[in-house]
Amino acid sequence: MKKVMAACAAVLGMTGVWAQTVASEPKVFRYAFRIAETGFDPGQVTDLYSRTITAGIFESPLRFAHLARPYKLEPAGCEMPEIAPDFKTLTFKVRPGTFFAPDPAFKSVKRELVAADYVYSLKRHYDPKVKSGNLYVLENAGILGMDAVRQAALEGKPFDYDREVEGLKVLDKYRWQLRLKVGDPRFVQSLADPFVGAMAREVVEFYGDKIMEHPVGTGPYMLKNDEWRRSSKIVLVKNPNYRDEFYNEQAPADRPDLQALAAKLKGRKLPMIDRVEFSIIEENQPRWLAFMNGEADMVEEVPNEYVGIAMPNNQLAPNLAQRGIYMNRYLRADLSHSFFNMEHPVVGGYEPHKVALRRAISLGVDLDKEIRLVRKGQAIPAQGIIGPNTYGYSSTFKSEMSEFNPAKAKALLDVHGYTDKDGDGWRDQPDGKPLVLEYATQPDLQNRQLAEQWQKNMDALGIRIRFKVAKWPENLKASRAGKLMMWGVGWSVNVPDADAFLTIAYGPNKGQSNHPRFDLPAYNRLYEQQRELPDGPERQAVLERLNKLTVAYMPYKAHVHRTYTDMAQPWVIGLERNIFRRDFWQYLDIDTAALKAAQE
Repeated sequence: MKKVMAACAAVLGMTGVWAQTVASEPKVFRYAFRIAETGFDPGQVTDLYSRTITAGIFESPLRFAHLARPYKLEPAGCEMPEIAPDFKTLTFKVRPGTFFAPDPAFKSVKRELVAADYVYSLKRHYDPKVKSGNLYVLENAGILGMDAVRQAALEGKPFDYDREVEGLKVLDKYRWQLRLKVGDPRFVQSLADPFVGAMAREVVEFYGDKIMEHPVGTGPYMLKNDEWRRSSKIVLVKNPNYRDEFYNEQAPADRPDLQALAAKLKGRKLPMIDRVEFSIIEENQPRWLAFMNGEADMVEEVPNEYVGIAMPNNQLAPNLAQRGIYMNRYLRADLSHSFFNMEHPVVGGYEPHKVALRRAISLGVDLDKEIRLVRKGQAIPAQGIIGPNTYGYSSTFKSEMSEFNPAKAKALLDVHGYTDKDGDGWRDQPDGKPLVLEYATQPDLQNRQLAEQWQKNMDALGIRIRFKVAKWPENLKASRAGKLMMWGVGWSVNVPDADAFLTIAYGPNKGQSNHPRFDLPAYNRLYEQQRELPDGPERQAVLERLNKLTVAYMPYKAHVHRTYTDMAQPWVIGLERNIFRRDFWQYLDIDTAALKAAQE
């Protein structure tokens, strides 16, 4: 490749210029998303892939240290806060020398980050026009006074961003304060998520309804708008105004490989990569081939159908090792599940026969085949909705959630009146109406394979099931509006605590994190109770009770917790994933000599 480029340059009479260009080529990191972005406004986006982009552009007050294990918070846009003993007051100070990326909205003035920017950014989530999908995090904590501001806007008044409230104050140019109704010892962890990234009010007002297309933050990267091709390609480049930040990661004592990496990169100015290119490749085969052909520097989550050849017995294949390719394998803090819309007349409801229907469907799902045939062993069965790598998860907890028992499922259906009443071979509802499930899914290969498993499982129970296929963003929009009967999707959390999983069944979060719209008073009370408890046996017992309630009422069929294996080319230095950080690329480097050698 290098020789071909040099020949072309010679033909153009620019060999000397070309040589200078090659020497100064930017370091580029390339990989692919399997789902398209929805936009880049921290106030609006909720999907994993869009939030991955915003994590590199916007700075939350805090972040999780990249290599620290156990996970710990460190300063990001702000210094570490002062937290009151009752956990209800948090006082932050913006880090000095922090500036927004250049943008026309600033009229050629270098714009400094100030306390008012964080106060404004948090208030945006309460503005009904923003339609924040993360508002529940702030509402659950109870920022004093903000509910009243939101309610006034819901009643038709313009949202008053200038109204002073007790719970969200600018103390001076650089200091700001949160005051909360709930004394949650773990709420501070939520302030390490990009959804609370700092935005400048003049930028939001400058772009108006186009703000999803014009992200401007203080993070290490900025969107290159002229190269963005929606649902196809996203390009980030270094923010020239990013403050001086240097690699100073502390690796765990039991990881000599990470200690060596930290020593090698110590003192390097961040970010080390000049440009990050994301391609949107929904199908697994072209995404995998792009990596194998050297067109991508990393493949995130080796596609299941290639696990056997890329990593037999979960070990890197010898032919890939010979090429210098290496892998990073980790159990995600996630949950792959199917939910039932609790307000749907067919699968929803809290009556015994409706609970029995959902339990029977769950008992008819063969998780062993799903893991072996579709996921190729890259997952473990879920016993409840709490995922691994979080406080509250127990590897010894077992429940009916993972049980495959068609006989028991059929008996439940028979007892509760879900029998074939018209003799057509399919079960009907107790009132004689047809029993037909409608399951939302996406058109990619893995989701087609999962749909095939659902079809076989439900056929075996005598239950009709139909599949509603749409792109992921379309399903997300319909789900948040309560228009789907069932949907199979994943939930990954941003903090190492069970609360981030339990929130998906908390009643007040309906339409946000709570897609099935589950609303059980007993669950809601326990959820609120655990929020104010310190970590320990008492809270652990409450967490287990909450988990058991979701098993009993089955608003979710919890399927699996996934194991990911990322693979990187030999010229990529430093790939180690922190599952509570999305912007891992700012800690990578590219060995340009190794890359050029591979291209020759």
